[in-house]
Amino acid sequence: MTVANASHERNPNDPNASNAPNEPNLLRKTPLNARHHASGARMVPFAGWEMPLEYAGITSEHMAVRTRAGLFDVSHMGEVEIAGRDALAAVQRIVCSDPAQLRVGHAQYTGLLTPDGTFLDDLIVYRLAPTHFLLVVNASNAEKDYAWISEQVKAAGDAVAVDSSSRYALLALQGPAALDVLQPLTGVELAAIPAFGFAYGEVAGARATIARTGYTGEDGFEIFVPPNMADRVWQAILESGRSAGVVAAGLGARDTLRLEAGMRLFGNDIDESTTVLEAGLGWIVGWTNERFIGRDPLLRQKEQGVTRRLVGLEMIDPGIARHGYRVLQDGRPVGVVTSGTQTPYLKKAIGMAYVPVALARSGTEIAIDIRGRAARARVVPMPFYKRRT
Repeated sequence: MTVANASHERNPNDPNASNAPNEPNLLRKTPLNARHHASGARMVPFAGWEMPLEYAGITSEHMAVRTRAGLFDVSHMGEVEIAGRDALAAVQRIVCSDPAQLRVGHAQYTGLLTPDGTFLDDLIVYRLAPTHFLLVVNASNAEKDYAWISEQVKAAGDAVAVDSSSRYALLALQGPAALDVLQPLTGVELAAIPAFGFAYGEVAGARATIARTGYTGEDGFEIFVPPNMADRVWQAILESGRSAGVVAAGLGARDTLRLEAGMRLFGNDIDESTTVLEAGLGWIVGWTNERFIGRDPLLRQKEQGVTRRLVGLEMIDPGIARHGYRVLQDGRPVGVVTSGTQTPYLKKAIGMAYVPVALARSGTEIAIDIRGRAARARVVPMPFYKRRT
């Protein structure tokens, strides 16, 4: 699930990333806000919400997720439900995957596109029933997305879109120990849920939808529960995982984890100026879906080829390629860094950047303008980190 405007998801590790007023009373709060404060979390404004950036530290939380498990509050995400006799046609119109290929009980990572084939948002679409879908969108785009979706759904016929964000709290348990920690709290056979599948049941006595999805590159589950049950489920998961070393984790670690896993962040790596193909996400396009908005420009771009591409990069010289730094070739600006960090697990300075196609080949050496110093870097394959299966 970051650049310069309030509609963007924004990188929580960017000190200039806040896109909301700093006054706490103007910020929205998740059902777990009091729990975060009681747990000593460092709270920050994020996408109009007061959210935990870190508890014990970004590095230790990152390493816990990679080696054990971490629990995230992602209740700030937006949820939109689409239902009706023509719900499938409506969803086919607004997302670039092909939901006709989606069975009930399964989900797809996809894009909400402009008529030019660029990103309004990236999201996950869940098929709850043959004519009932749930779309989970980025927090900072939720209102904008809902307005766009509602307008587009009208053209599909008998379908209606409802903003159901207030119905859900969303917890994400991520890491190699996630299944073993969560299983004692539910009667659902978690091992039977495939990647991007979901099931209904109870977790710690709370009605829940349990999805095998996440944003960290690890196995894990995202758990939708009623807001009034969020604190009970949160505490039960941490207690179940106490002996395994499971920790509460904040948005800071979520960002460094997703970058190691090569996952794009809306507002940084993808936005309304970048197409699906430029972002290297052609695999999410369902070309069999002839309904989706933005299809024709993408089809032309596919046939003609892109002129720039999002690539992974690894620093050779000391330094970190930060968001917004210029990419240089022979001293000339040729692109811009979209995300970058020193990764806790890989212990490397990595990043993503848009560069001309001629420079996108793995192994190509480029330079990053780090405060006036040209620091050498090389293009490398993504993802930077891939978990052992």
